[in-house]
Amino acid sequence: MKKKKPTLSFWDIWNMSFGFLGIQMGFALQNANASRILQSLGADVHELSWFWIVAPLTGLIVQPIIGHYSDRTWTKLGRRRPYFLTGALLASIGLILMPNAGMFVSIMPALWVGAGMLMIMDASFNIAMEPFRALVADLLPSDQRTLGFSIQTVLIGIGAVVGSWLPWFLTNILNISSDAPEGEVPIHLIYSFIIGAIVLAGSIIWTVMRTKEYPPEQMAEFEGEEERQSEKEEESSLMNIFSDFAKMPETMRELSAVQFFSWFGLFGMWVYMTPAIAHHIYGLPVTDNHSSTFQEAGDWVGIIFGVYNAVSAIYAFFLPAIAKKLGRKKTHSMSLIFGGIGLISIYFISDPNWLILSMFGVGIAWASILAMPYAILAGSIPAKKMGVYMGIFNFFIVLPQIINAVFGGFLVKYLYNDNTIYAIMVSGISFLIAALLMKRVEDVDEVVPAA
Repeated sequence: MKKKKPTLSFWDIWNMSFGFLGIQMGFALQNANASRILQSLGADVHELSWFWIVAPLTGLIVQPIIGHYSDRTWTKLGRRRPYFLTGALLASIGLILMPNAGMFVSIMPALWVGAGMLMIMDASFNIAMEPFRALVADLLPSDQRTLGFSIQTVLIGIGAVVGSWLPWFLTNILNISSDAPEGEVPIHLIYSFIIGAIVLAGSIIWTVMRTKEYPPEQMAEFEGEEERQSEKEEESSLMNIFSDFAKMPETMRELSAVQFFSWFGLFGMWVYMTPAIAHHIYGLPVTDNHSSTFQEAGDWVGIIFGVYNAVSAIYAFFLPAIAKKLGRKKTHSMSLIFGGIGLISIYFISDPNWLILSMFGVGIAWASILAMPYAILAGSIPAKKMGVYMGIFNFFIVLPQIINAVFGGFLVKYLYNDNTIYAIMVSGISFLIAALLMKRVEDVDEVVPAA
């Protein structure tokens, strides 16, 4: 017979999720600025998606393996904490070195170094992220999971706002120069990434110090005897990942299609927003990737990315109540529709200030993407495989990004005629498709709302 996990206080949940603030601050700095850093170092707009392919490829390989071993790791730090601590420290190194790639030109081209640091950051973020999500599922009872993932989303939003707005703040408030010679990265970006690295390491250490994981004996009581009977046979081989993949719960299969189109859209937005805004709204030629106006456009993309993350942080506070009223499926579908409309609306905007309104819809979708699928998933998978299934679930996040990365550059060049705004519109359509696919998902752990 299973023993119910104890209900945790708001601040217990806040502390266990606090490290996500730093992770997302670093992630936001990468998302908003990696493309222009790579363009500053010499990358062509048609090549951008190829550099970004490193992120999903590392996630495809790293996260299931990390999930598999974190399910079976017990140290003085616990089960999940060693992994996100290691990932955070490695990501901090990548954040410091990526904008400083020019330091290594005597060894290899700066562009190669920049791409290599992007790879290190992505691999490290992947090491840290899924153990964090598994930690929430490990420690919280079913009726607190939506709250747990929503608080994570709030902290993700706060960290992302700070990371997205930091370059603009340093330039416009602290008067740190955003100009740089061709082939070099502006100093305000270098400082931003260093600050991000410090916050990332500090917030992870806070979670490690303030959160205790349940020891194996207690976890066994929560899992129940029927879920542990075959554990000894399963834990010996990494090859079990493939059998776990084949045996994934039906809810997870249904969510996989939703995740595919959601993350196909997100990847396109992250890669192409800066060149799309610079070309479509600021009127710059595609080849302009170092002028002061291009840097201004890049800083403004950071601002609007901060807006959608701020909206997501606020919306996340209301997600548990909305999900309780409408159900998690309808809540997620509605949120994705808002995001799709927001991205498509960018095509019809000529004043960059109006982009803030478009980002309101994106922020609503982003909050739901970070919370609802995981809250639904957590109720459909066995507790002893929480880590590996969270890692396998990441397949359906990274595969669409890989496909977008492989074909995105060709589409921009040959189908969109270098008008990257069309890549943003396709991202919006992808959100709408994901919203429709939510109808097929069965939420087995959901309390059906009253009529």
